[in-house]
Amino acid sequence: MTTTEPDVERQLSLGTSAARQLATTTKTPPQMQGITPRWLLSMLPWVEATGGSYRVNRRLTYTIGDGRVSFTNVGADVRVVPQELAELALLRGFDDEDTLTALADRFVQREYSPGSVIVERGTPLDQVVLVAHGKVVKVAPGEYGDEITLGSMADGDHFGDEMLSGISRNWPFTVRATTPVIALTLRSEDFADLNGRSELMRTHVHDMLALGEKPQNAKGESEIGMSSGHDGEFLLPGTFADYETSPREYELAVAQTLLRVHTRVTDLYNDPMNQLDEQIRLTVQALRERQEHDMINNREFGLLHNAGLKSRIQTRSGPPTPDDMDELVSRRRKTRFFLAHPRTIAAFGRECTRRGIYPEGTVVDGKAVSAWRGVPLLPCDKIPVTEAGTSSILAMRTGVDDHGVIGLYQTKLPDEYEPGLNVRFDGIDDKAISSYLVSAYYSVAVLVPDALGVLENVEITR
Repeated sequence: MTTTEPDVERQLSLGTSAARQLATTTKTPPQMQGITPRWLLSMLPWVEATGGSYRVNRRLTYTIGDGRVSFTNVGADVRVVPQELAELALLRGFDDEDTLTALADRFVQREYSPGSVIVERGTPLDQVVLVAHGKVVKVAPGEYGDEITLGSMADGDHFGDEMLSGISRNWPFTVRATTPVIALTLRSEDFADLNGRSELMRTHVHDMLALGEKPQNAKGESEIGMSSGHDGEFLLPGTFADYETSPREYELAVAQTLLRVHTRVTDLYNDPMNQLDEQIRLTVQALRERQEHDMINNREFGLLHNAGLKSRIQTRSGPPTPDDMDELVSRRRKTRFFLAHPRTIAAFGRECTRRGIYPEGTVVDGKAVSAWRGVPLLPCDKIPVTEAGTSSILAMRTGVDDHGVIGLYQTKLPDEYEPGLNVRFDGIDDKAISSYLVSAYYSVAVLVPDALGVLENVEITR
């Protein structure tokens, strides 16, 4: 008996796996997941910073006689306006600017997280505390042993100035931070040292003198005197616009990297795509991402740290509500756009839905985006989200003509690749690796404080 083997199906044509060896594969340029829309870079007007720096001259601004202390901030560095120390009860009427400046220099900046104790009841009252930003609450034991709230203080308030009298006493209450707080403190020994050197302060510190208010406009700028509605030969007031004596200068920051490419790669593997061009393209994208991150988060010039202390507001209940957005947009004229983390935008959408509000979107540069009151709400993942699930929303007016926020760069650089960015050949080493120095130069400036506002501590996890 014979058996026949089953017929084996034979290949009758060229297979695809073999054919691909002779085919030209269709391919994409190298893809990069880290590329974001970078709305901040595209929405800001960019101004030439010749010489690598940009000086912002402003009207002199401080308000005397309102009982609150004013501050200036350069990035995250906060300083009390020396003349504003005359708001402390025992320094009312004291106008020696050299001594006040020396006193202001002795204040130390401190930061407190929510719940932190700033001063403890019953401990020696040995410091003056100025609340630069944030909210604190004064508490003490009640008549029946429970804790009672004596009041709250916020931006510009101060406590502990009784220390200036030199009389030993204890704190009658505990002060606790309820939001992130920036405070400036003056220790008793620092004041005693300065007081011992200044005869003017020694003779004044126990006097309560009436302080005539310095003329100012509604924004706190020194007033420009004028007269109107008069008849005849009326004596006109003389005036001038006073300026800040130490205007802020923004120096261009730099983000750099050294790109290395083997010459064998650029010699042999440039078809169909130029290897060097693709390497530079991806490197430039990464530098632009770092640029936007720095323009938001850098402690010296980043927007989150350079917003004026009076332009930083808190949410009413935690999540970003329409009421909070209205408060933010009402703080300035011509708000050009909001900038928020995508998760924050989603949280705002949930709050609108909860209230039955469905805001209309808008179109920016041909792209549909969310909006509130006609102001675009643009996503930016460079705005940090804390572990506690809070973030911030920025609102800004832009442009030099509108005294807004501007980007700074310098063009016509050697070997310029894009405005403000150059790629410079840096030689070939003994391993046949060519190097290219890729540099981006940039900064961002806030021309007047109310051009930029920040809604802080926005809860996005509810």
